[in-house]
Amino acid sequence: MAPSSTYRLQITPSFTLFDAAAVLPRLADLGVGAVYVSPLLTSTSGSDHGYDWTDPRSVDPQRGGEQGWRAFRDATRKVGLGIVVDIVPNHMGISKPWENPYWWDVLTHGQCSRYAHWFDIDWSQGPLVTGVLAADATPDDLTLSDDGRELRYYEHRFPVAPGTWSPGDTPRAVHDRQSYLLVPGVEANALLTHRRFFAVSTLAAVRVEDPEVFAATHERILRFVHDDGVIGLRVDHPDGLADPRQYFDTLRDAVGPATWILAEKILEPGETLQPWPIAGTTGYDAMTEVAHAFVDPDAATDITAGYLGRTGDSMSMAQHGVAAKRMVAAELFPAEMTRLISLLDPVDDESTVATLSEIAAQLRVYRTYLPDGMDELAQAIAGAQVSQPRVAETIAALAPRLLDPAEEAAHRFQQFTGAVMAKGVEDTAYYRANRFIALNEVGGNPDRFGSPPGDFHARQRVRAQDLPESMTALSTHDTKRGEDVRARLAVLAELPDALAEFAAALGDALPLSNPSFTEFVAQTLLGTGPIDRTRIHDHLTKAMREAHDGTSWMNPNPDFEDAVHALVDLAYDDAALRLVWDRTQATLRGPARSNSLGHKLVQLTMPGVPDVYQGTEIWDDSLCDPDNRRPVDHAALAALATGLTGTPPVDGTGAAKLWVTRHALRLRHDRPDLFTGYQSVSLLGPAASHCLAFDRGGAVTVATRLPVALAAGGGWRGTAMLLAGRWRDVLTGRHLDGGTIEVARVLDRLPVALLRRVDE
Repeated sequence: MAPSSTYRLQITPSFTLFDAAAVLPRLADLGVGAVYVSPLLTSTSGSDHGYDWTDPRSVDPQRGGEQGWRAFRDATRKVGLGIVVDIVPNHMGISKPWENPYWWDVLTHGQCSRYAHWFDIDWSQGPLVTGVLAADATPDDLTLSDDGRELRYYEHRFPVAPGTWSPGDTPRAVHDRQSYLLVPGVEANALLTHRRFFAVSTLAAVRVEDPEVFAATHERILRFVHDDGVIGLRVDHPDGLADPRQYFDTLRDAVGPATWILAEKILEPGETLQPWPIAGTTGYDAMTEVAHAFVDPDAATDITAGYLGRTGDSMSMAQHGVAAKRMVAAELFPAEMTRLISLLDPVDDESTVATLSEIAAQLRVYRTYLPDGMDELAQAIAGAQVSQPRVAETIAALAPRLLDPAEEAAHRFQQFTGAVMAKGVEDTAYYRANRFIALNEVGGNPDRFGSPPGDFHARQRVRAQDLPESMTALSTHDTKRGEDVRARLAVLAELPDALAEFAAALGDALPLSNPSFTEFVAQTLLGTGPIDRTRIHDHLTKAMREAHDGTSWMNPNPDFEDAVHALVDLAYDDAALRLVWDRTQATLRGPARSNSLGHKLVQLTMPGVPDVYQGTEIWDDSLCDPDNRRPVDHAALAALATGLTGTPPVDGTGAAKLWVTRHALRLRHDRPDLFTGYQSVSLLGPAASHCLAFDRGGAVTVATRLPVALAAGGGWRGTAMLLAGRWRDVLTGRHLDGGTIEVARVLDRLPVALLRRVDE
C-alpha cells in the first residue's frame, strides 16, 4: 500500500540511521507518511551514497549497522511513519575488492569461483581486467605481501590464487598467473571483460536473473519487508538488468502484493511505463510536467532567437542528443562494443561498430523490452540507414538479430542503448544545448518549451487513472539543479531581455571559445544568485567536463577551464558585471518565490505520491551532485517550524515554503479521501491562463503561473474561478463562499491556495 507521501533522507557515514531516527518526530509533524532512505546494505568504506554495496547480508556498519537499523525502525513505529528503502539490483561496488568477499573470491579463483556466476563476465575475452595502474605503470611496479597472499599497488590489494606463488617469485611473475589483469586506468575502458554500471568500471553488474543470485543478493532486503515492516522499495536503474520484467515479477512474488514498488525509470516524451507489477516511477516524468506548466510557451521564439544570436547554436536538443550519443558510444563504451561484436561475429568490425553506435544514437527511448518496443527499435534502425548510408548493408544484415528476443546480442544491445542514452543525453547534451537550462533535467523534454494549463490537466487526468500511486518529485539526489533554481530560471522565459543583457555582458567581459557554455554560466548564476562561489566553481567544473565541448574528464583543457572559472570570478568581483547581475536578481526575486511555491504545491497535491527531498521544504539553491547531497540542518528546520504560528511572509527565510509543504502533507495524510480524482477548475477572465487550478475530489489547488506577465497585465482584476459549495483555504484559514470567486481574493496573501471543501 502506498503512503500518503515520502521524505527522502540520504543515509551516510556522517548522517547515520541513529541520526535519522532523531529527526523522525520532525518529519511526522511535517505530515510525512513514510521516510524514504538511500541504500542501506554494507557498501564500500567512505561511500556517501551506498550504491556501491559490497555485502547484501547486512546493514552498513558505517551507516549505523544493524543496531542503527533497529533504532531507526523502532523510531518510525513510535511516530507512525512507514519506511521505503532504495535498493540496487544491477551492480555492486568493487573499487576496494578486499571489502567485497564475492568479487575477491572471483579474483582469486576465476571461473572456478563459486561466485563467478554472480557477475556478468565474458571469460572468453581473457582474464578480468582492472584499471588500477597509473598511465606509465606496469605489473613490474606491484609488490607482494610477505606471506605471498596479496599483490599490492599503493593502497590497492589483490588476492593471489593458491599455488601461484613461491618464495623468490617476482610480483610480475605472480601477477601473470592470476585470473585477473591489472592495467593502467586509461587502457581499461577498452579492455574490460565485466559488465558495469554505465561507464563506471568500479561498479560490477550482477546477474540477478539467476534465481540463486537473486536470492543471495536480496536476502536482507526481503527481511526488511517480511521482518521489519518496510512498506516500499525503490528499485535503482532497472534498465541495466537483462530482463526487467522478469526481475519485477520475481521481486513482486518475493515481497507480496502489498509492498509499494517503484522503478527509477526515465520515460521519454510519449513513452509509457511497461506493464510491470509495480506502482510507477520515482517521479521524473511528473517533474517534467510541473516544470513545463510554469514556463511560458509563448516565450520560445524570443528565447531561441536570443540564444541563436549569441551562440550560433541552431541545433535542437534532439540533434545534440544524437551527436552526443554517437560520441559516448565510441569513447566511453568500447568494451561493451567488443562484447556485442563477439556475439554478432560480423565480417567487418568497423562497419558493425558504426552500425551499433548509430542505431543506439537514433533510438528515441532508453531501451526496448523485446518483444515490446519492436516498433521503436525498428524506427531507430530505419533512421540509422538514412543517416549512415555507407553502412546500410551492415545495418540491414544485423537488424534481424537485434530485433530477435531469442538473441543474446539483442538483450545486450538493449542494456547498451540505455547506458548510451544516459551518458549521451543526460550527462552530455544537457550541458551542451543551453537554450534554456531550466528544462535540461533528468527525464525532461527540452525541445518542448513550456505548456498551457490545458496540457497539464490532460496529463494529470491520465496520471490519476493509470498511475495514481506513482511517485511525484521536484528534486532528487540526481537532479541537475535544485527545484527552486529551476523555478527561478523559469521566470527568465518572461524576461528574455534581462537574460540577454546578462549573458551578453558575460560574453563581452571574457569571451569563451565555446559561447554556448557562456549561456550555461549566465543561467546558472541567475538561477542560484550569488551563493558561495566555490559551489559554483565545483558545479561548472563538472558541467563543462560532462559536456565534452572545450574540455572533458579524460582530456582536461586547463586553458578553457581557467577561462570559465575566471568568468565566474568576474561576475562576483567586477563592479559593472555585478551591477547587471544584482539588478536582474532583484527583478527575479519575487516572481521566483511565487514560482517556487506554485511548483511545490502543485507537486504535493497532483495525482501520485509526493516525495520531499531532504531540506527542500524551504528554499533550495542546490546544483547537481554532490552539491545536492550537502548535509541538511534538521535542527534549524525544526526551529523554523516551531516558530510558525500564522501564515508567514514570502521572504528569504523559506518559511512560506515550509508552511505550504506542511499544510499540504498534513491534509493528504489526514484526508486521503480528498485526493482521489482529478478535474480542472473553470477559470474566467483576462488572466485565466495565468492560474493553474484543479480539484482532487474535495481539495482544490490554486497556483500562480507566469507572475511577471501577470503583474504587467494588471493583476487578477476581472479573473474568477467557478466553485460550488463552501471552502476554507488551509494556508490562510480564510473561508470562501462558492460560486464565482475572484482569484484576487483567493491569492491576496500568498501566490498559492489549498482549498478544502467544508460543506460536506
